[in-house]
Amino acid sequence: MINVIIAGAAGRMGQRIAHMVQAHPQLNYAGAFEAEGSPNIGKDAGQLVFGEANGVIIGEGLESVIDQGDVIIDFTFHAATMSFARIAAKHNRAMVIGTTGLTEENLAELAELAGNFPCVQAPNMSVCVNVLFKLVKKTAALLGDDYDIEIIEAHHNKKKDAPSGTALKLGEMAAEGVERKLSEVGVFERNGIIGERKPEEIGISTIRAADIVGEHTVYFAGPGERIELTHRAHSRDHFAKGAARAAAWVVGKENGMYNMFDVLGLQDL
Repeated sequence: MINVIIAGAAGRMGQRIAHMVQAHPQLNYAGAFEAEGSPNIGKDAGQLVFGEANGVIIGEGLESVIDQGDVIIDFTFHAATMSFARIAAKHNRAMVIGTTGLTEENLAELAELAGNFPCVQAPNMSVCVNVLFKLVKKTAALLGDDYDIEIIEAHHNKKKDAPSGTALKLGEMAAEGVERKLSEVGVFERNGIIGERKPEEIGISTIRAADIVGEHTVYFAGPGERIELTHRAHSRDHFAKGAARAAAWVVGKENGMYNMFDVLGLQDL
């Protein structure tokens, strides 16, 4: 059995990850931690999540539980994630990172740190979303420059980053399909007299409202017709299930960076 440590174990996502870890035949929920000052520190994670004690006591910070697991699953906040990655590198513990909002500098540091541990990092760990990434790239390549590409993403009103990491990845995949770079053609805000849309633009629009788990639609709009590729998340469980699958996959791999295409065998599609 592979022993798993869950970051932010008392949070909404941490609790869903706990359920998926418990359901996975290769995984054992072995460690849990919260940020300093959390009222859940010292509580039994099983009692909190499952209503039945499992002996996993929520620690204060990763260092307090690092010896309890083989792999850390983290869906917290980008600044916290980087501190966890430094600790994982020091202790040679595998990581699965689903945190969004990581900057280019964060990702560069993470790639360097991953020389000391195997790490799966992806903006979205849903199986269907990762299939969508591939479909978007292929659709963009097939349709070419005659079709405008626009992306709309919607999430709950507690989400801190915008656009979502998934929307940005969709934009990157679409841009690759038409041999562009999202950093050069991405448009993330439209307001006032902005003039006509440039043909090479890839627009990303953001909605934040109520309890929307996550919705992403990519439009390929041409003269008189369009294709819409949409993913709608009905719950957080599919993200958590993908993370559990990644945790079972990454332990024992060579040090370095991996993504969900590696986990799911989609890299060459």
